[in-house]
Amino acid sequence: MRSRVVILCLLALCSTPALAQTRVWDFRALLDDAPIGYHRFTLSGEGAARELKSETRFEVKVLFISAYRYLHDATERWRGNCLESLAARTDDNGDRSVVDAVSAGEGLQVATGAARETLGGCVMSFAYWNPQILRQTRLLNAQTGKFEAVRVNALGEEVITVRGQPQTARKFRLTGPKNPIDLWYSTADEWLALESTVAGGRRLRYALN
Repeated sequence: MRSRVVILCLLALCSTPALAQTRVWDFRALLDDAPIGYHRFTLSGEGAARELKSETRFEVKVLFISAYRYLHDATERWRGNCLESLAARTDDNGDRSVVDAVSAGEGLQVATGAARETLGGCVMSFAYWNPQILRQTRLLNAQTGKFEAVRVNALGEEVITVRGQPQTARKFRLTGPKNPIDLWYSTADEWLALESTVAGGRRLRYALN
């Protein structure tokens, strides 16, 4: 009996750190304030080694008929703030793309269906969950495989609604991609919200569940 208790205690102790090292950002996606799906980020690991799984499911309907669908799945492995590997699959309303990246010496080798390129130095993706992206001048696009030039401007603090409650947040605007992206972070650097303008001048917004 005693040995069984000891084993159960050991199992509990062993599982606790893994649970403690998992974080989830679960966002509702809204287009002009109408829900169209979700984008979920799950970060796991401990120390410098981390894995990020990203899952996106959007569907826009017009008169109950599906007019647009977007599916995206990606797995990123990180060493500190540097991307070690990436495997991404995207279906943008029937337009499919694949991006794979792996460490190669002092850089990162990125392959798409059409090209292969080696990027030097420490590469970061559009990892909105990591506020270190706000210090970068280039970010890897997991959908296209392009290493895009970006610029980040701090726009000060404002009060936004997070999970139904007002919260003071720091706002940043990331420009360089096709459309600017606004990001909000708490004073403790936790990612809280995202907003951008998409095709047709419509507003895409992420709200935390």
